[in-house]
Amino acid sequence: MNNRLLASLSAELEHELPGAVALRHQLHAQPRVSGEEGETRDLVLAALPNGSDMTKVADTGAVVRIGGDGPAVALRAELDALAVVEATGVPWASGHPGVMHACGHDVHMAAVVAVARTIARVGGPVPLLAVLQPREETYPSGARDITEDGLLELEACRAVVGAHVQPLLPAGTVSCTPGVVNASSDEFTVTVHGRGGHAAYPHLTRDPVVALAHVVVALQSLVSRGIDPMSSIVLSVTTLEAGTAANVTPGVAVARGTVRAMSTADRETVHARLEEVADLTARAHGCTAKVRFTRGEPVLDNDPRLAAATGALLASLGLTVSHELRSAGSDDFSFFSERLPALMMFVGTHGDGTQLHSPTFLPDDARVRDVAHALLAGYLAAAELTASDNAAAAPTTAEVKVV
Repeated sequence: MNNRLLASLSAELEHELPGAVALRHQLHAQPRVSGEEGETRDLVLAALPNGSDMTKVADTGAVVRIGGDGPAVALRAELDALAVVEATGVPWASGHPGVMHACGHDVHMAAVVAVARTIARVGGPVPLLAVLQPREETYPSGARDITEDGLLELEACRAVVGAHVQPLLPAGTVSCTPGVVNASSDEFTVTVHGRGGHAAYPHLTRDPVVALAHVVVALQSLVSRGIDPMSSIVLSVTTLEAGTAANVTPGVAVARGTVRAMSTADRETVHARLEEVADLTARAHGCTAKVRFTRGEPVLDNDPRLAAATGALLASLGLTVSHELRSAGSDDFSFFSERLPALMMFVGTHGDGTQLHSPTFLPDDARVRDVAHALLAGYLAAAELTASDNAAAAPTTAEVKVV
């Protein structure tokens, strides 16, 4: 049934795509960074059916219900841009110097609007929730705030679907991978305290720079010698800070970095081991170390049934479907997948080494169509699974007791 419905709605979706592309250009030309997305939200709301009847959430976000009451399926669109100086040269390039939609969020928003307008115009199997989410690119996460707000429960949300452009994949390919697809992401700070003094008298100091250097080296073997080699973990030290003069041994040295894990258990293990390694290594050099974590996104875990059902629908549209793409990248869509059946798809744009967050990253307008079709397929698959689950949970005639 969903194949026929998908074909019908897909044909109707084509009528919305020219307007969606125009909206994409407008959004791209007027980007706003995380926490300042109010104007972006309002542009999207103006294009959405029922946009004026929205519920604000997470400060600059909003949720719009389309299609009446009852259990619903949500489509997520991210609102924020990045602090990147655009170098694409297109006529509709960013009009705000130093801010750019370098991650494809303009494409995602336009695609969600196209699907929402289609469902509002011709109808769908269940109501649709357009979730306009702020602060995907920074902490505190907008997705976390939305899930903790309780609004999705009030709206009887049964599943959440998202799609993200991905330059690692060629255009026309959609990755619909079951299980874990993105890593958890946490930042850490290692602060080593020693005893400063004159650099000419090292024996009278406890040098935190040397201690921290050994900590950094020791952390490089934490994963290779402290974690199951079948597990995927990334631990990167990315900044070092110490001292202000060449002839002065400082009293403090600081390192910062990121740690990614593809399982929740490994995430906790690497946190504990990082603290232990930093502490013991610093003490071996007469210093002390404190580790502070800023917990970010959890592991992003795609619902296997939703991934399989959506992949089958995408294949019927003639798109190439992959079930392989996983990465140590992270996305706060994972806060949705922690609470509800969820699916994050990756929609190909290039396949030639182009990178997200680049000043020249600019998916072709045709990718609005691909993302919209991916979201439509995910919406229909989630609707069918929701109906199936509801039917299975309903009591049979024999189970109903007459009182």
